Amino acid sequence: MKQLQPSATVPVSLAHLAVELGLAPAPAAGVVDGSAASAALGDVTVTGVTVASDEAVPGDLFVGVPGFRAHGARFAAAAVEAGAVAVVTDEAGLEHVGGLDVPVLLTADPRRVAGLLADVVYGAPSDDLVTVAVTGTNGKTTTTYFVDAALRAGLGPVALLGTVEIRLGEVSLESPRTTLEAPALHRVLAAAREGGVAALVTEASSQGIALHRLSGVRFDVVVFTNLQRDHLDFHHTMEEYFAAKASIFDPAQAARGVVVVDDEWGARLARTSPIPVTTVSTHVGDASEAAVAADWRVLQADIGLDGVGSTFQLRGPDGAVHEAHSPLPGLVNVTNAATAIATAVASGVAVDVAIDAVASASAIPGRMERVVERGHGLPLCIVDYAHTPDALVYALEAVRPITPGRLVAVLGSDGDRDQGKRPMLGEIAARLADVVVVTDENPRSEEPGAIRAAILEGARQVRPDLADVVEVTTSRADALRRAVGMAGEGDTVIVTGKGHEPTQEIAGVFHRYNDRDVYREVARAAGVPVAGDR
Repeated sequence: MKQLQPSATVPVSLAHLAVELGLAPAPAAGVVDGSAASAALGDVTVTGVTVASDEAVPGDLFVGVPGFRAHGARFAAAAVEAGAVAVVTDEAGLEHVGGLDVPVLLTADPRRVAGLLADVVYGAPSDDLVTVAVTGTNGKTTTTYFVDAALRAGLGPVALLGTVEIRLGEVSLESPRTTLEAPALHRVLAAAREGGVAALVTEASSQGIALHRLSGVRFDVVVFTNLQRDHLDFHHTMEEYFAAKASIFDPAQAARGVVVVDDEWGARLARTSPIPVTTVSTHVGDASEAAVAADWRVLQADIGLDGVGSTFQLRGPDGAVHEAHSPLPGLVNVTNAATAIATAVASGVAVDVAIDAVASASAIPGRMERVVERGHGLPLCIVDYAHTPDALVYALEAVRPITPGRLVAVLGSDGDRDQGKRPMLGEIAARLADVVVVTDENPRSEEPGAIRAAILEGARQVRPDLADVVEVTTSRADALRRAVGMAGEGDTVIVTGKGHEPTQEIAGVFHRYNDRDVYREVARAAGVPVAGDR
């Protein structure tokens, strides 16, 4: 992330920051009264903000935030050694910052304050760009790429932040998480402004929202795609999960919203949002009150086969009906395309420009990505990120119409995450695919066999004899090779769960791994050239 910084920022007095955000000098700083505090802090100027000690540069203000495993203040000394000129933390962090030769300031909520500090230090960069945030369980990444295409066509250069990559101009980095930490987000905004970028589109995860990673950013448009079972290890209940996502629809954070009303949660948000919202209905024939009253509505859809995407009719708020196209297969991508068009229009792009740009959007890494085409004795090989029950249904239903032979599904489930969805994934795969290969995803600290067993338990509900259900215990790469090896040219192999991810986490170790690379390896071994080969 050090690559994505503005070349210069106007220094801000630490005393000014303390007054603006109500930061108090820590007792350990040796300050005895308010006037002395102001004098001491006034001698320090800040040119950046970070919560990551390994990203600290001279002039930074380091914010030590509480973490799930360790308090960030433990790394304050490293940040100071790298050039941080002051530290902000909470009472719990004080025990880790004794003896530092820089001012230490206290706040009750360092996570929230980190973004507010960055907004001031970097000069309120979100006010100078068109900013869009997309939240929801499924569809965030695809929708942001579609919105990116539309905004580029209508407004100019766009910065894109999300699960797959952090992209600014010619620089693209592997994304460390779906939603950047707040200071990093403000830094990218400032760099984008400096580089003449017109707009920024970011994914907004529920955890990111709950952990204040969007703090201090003011969005022109916030988007809600759907709410389906996921992240209950973090949010515990669907109500809590919904509340986290809905909280971004706040007048202090966003000017207006776009809400897909295809599920009960979207319909509810549309009714209760404290900011103006544009509604989108994408389920053809939906007679619900929310769908009938939607501003944008998909009236008809033709799902294309074998890579031609889908065409659909989209009625706009003025009653005009537009012919639109999704470049990716499946009804779910009609939803993503329609949502992106409505979002682009809400952001100031002409509707015809938005429709044409979405229709010609390029392939999205790990989202219904066709890695090896059918032929030369090999099956069609697809990678998709689907890792929730609903997303897996959408993925398998999308590829069934383009599969003349058998549909082979390869899947696992994340460790240290919602355990309840594992048998659900197994049941769905066994019901919708002809052959199921159960393997590992990111076991993390869990025993991989226990995760696979839970998936197999769900599969047994559909296929008690486990016919055509295979467990591969060696490696995910072996599972994928085996799946392709048992498939014929008329078959389709789809591997789900990891999508674009460049690593696999096992017992705390991140191993370089990507499903696409295994597909390509198998194709090359069969003498079949793949994209990028010469």
